[in-house]
Amino acid sequence: MNLEWSEFERVEMLVGTIIEVNDFPEARKPAFQLTIDFGDIIGIRKTSAQITKRYSKEVLTGRQIVAVVNFPKKQIGKFMSECLVLGAVGEEGDVILLAPDFKIENGLRIG
Repeated sequence: MNLEWSEFERVEMLVGTIIEVNDFPEARKPAFQLTIDFGDIIGIRKTSAQITKRYSKEVLTGRQIVAVVNFPKKQIGKFMSECLVLGAVGEEGDVILLAPDFKIENGLRIG
């Protein structure tokens, strides 16, 4: 199934900086709860991510990532996810985060 260009343009993929990382023991699969700063226009959003195989809390804090910010919020247990962090899924199900090569302004759109 092909994606129309107009559909792709509706997906808001933005750069953000992870400002807080917490364990998420209630998750079915090992995950972290992330707090991400998307800059002045979008602000702070929270999400969970199953990225514990490759990343520690210390490595994630301060790291820039790419996320979709215009999906509907999703309830995950007692936690409300407000965006979707993007990554490539490896053969063993481990996620490799998508990120800019250089530090850039939070909130910049990917397109």
